[in-house]
Amino acid sequence: MRKQEMLSRPTRPFEIDRRKNVASLLAKMQGISFQGRNLATAYEVWQRMLRDRTMIMMGVAGAMVPAGMRRLLVYVIKNRLIDCLVSTGANFFHDIHESLGRRHYQCSPNVNDVDLQKYLIDRMYDTLADEEEFREEDAYIGRFASTLDASRPYTTREFLYLLGKDISKRAKEDGIVTAAYRASIPLYCPAIGDSSIGIGIAENRFLGKNRLTFDVIGDVLETARLAGESPSSGVIYFGGGTPKNFIQQSEVTATFMRQANNGHKYALQVVTDAPHWGGLSGCTFEEAQSWGKIAHDASMVTVHCDSTIAMPILVTALSENVGLSRKRKKPAFEMGPELRFSFPK
Repeated sequence: MRKQEMLSRPTRPFEIDRRKNVASLLAKMQGISFQGRNLATAYEVWQRMLRDRTMIMMGVAGAMVPAGMRRLLVYVIKNRLIDCLVSTGANFFHDIHESLGRRHYQCSPNVNDVDLQKYLIDRMYDTLADEEEFREEDAYIGRFASTLDASRPYTTREFLYLLGKDISKRAKEDGIVTAAYRASIPLYCPAIGDSSIGIGIAENRFLGKNRLTFDVIGDVLETARLAGESPSSGVIYFGGGTPKNFIQQSEVTATFMRQANNGHKYALQVVTDAPHWGGLSGCTFEEAQSWGKIAHDASMVTVHCDSTIAMPILVTALSENVGLSRKRKKPAFEMGPELRFSFPK
């Protein structure tokens, strides 16, 4: 490439205008640099997924619900901006907490934690929750688990679907779990034991009231089918952790099943971890290409940013283009012990 070609794309100084439109804001950010441009590119990649016949799989890690992201995630589910959500058990538990009409509270990160413990208040950096309320919800989840058929295991997808059905009868407001139940889209929780959901079920089992078991390998097979049997697949990650890797590996598993699409066609991640520590949370999509997780010609972007900044901007921008979600050729799911799905032609 010649010098003239290398210097052919100047940055465009950002200009203020009076249009209160987030989508136009992101469009202008295509002309700037650093993470601002990456965020604008993330918006474009998400739109490309919506225009294609793509299975859109989202992974969410970190305390996103306590931080105030629940209604955004409910929006993307209800409006089918995604087709599958994989998250930590903590986010699903905190979602249930808020769906039942309870709250999380702001605080200073410098509050006295010894005092908090005395009052049974839990802290997540600058956010608080009532541990006594959590214990009531642990007990509720345990009681729900005791109503399920103990003669067979459940995928976390089927369990969360049935739990969403039960919560919808008493919810004060739609949450992630109830919205996914109503929309019939799959939720997965690969580390469900690592959460208050697991604690609630364990406590109930300790009392001799349930023998529920989870078929987490069934989750692996189902997500491999979502990636391998779809015309194409796209991934969106807010944070890393188990949800990110669980979705990433779906293409690898699909290879074993002889159903691979040679990697996810679209890939968007918002992360704060750096790749040079060697962990999955911060790993690049280029690294993932070496595993066959991401297609060689994928449309991909990494935004190094706090998810509580990027998610509101991206989802709000997408909400301003209602036709994009309405016109998309999205998969339809049949939920049950065995997951079935199909794409419109």
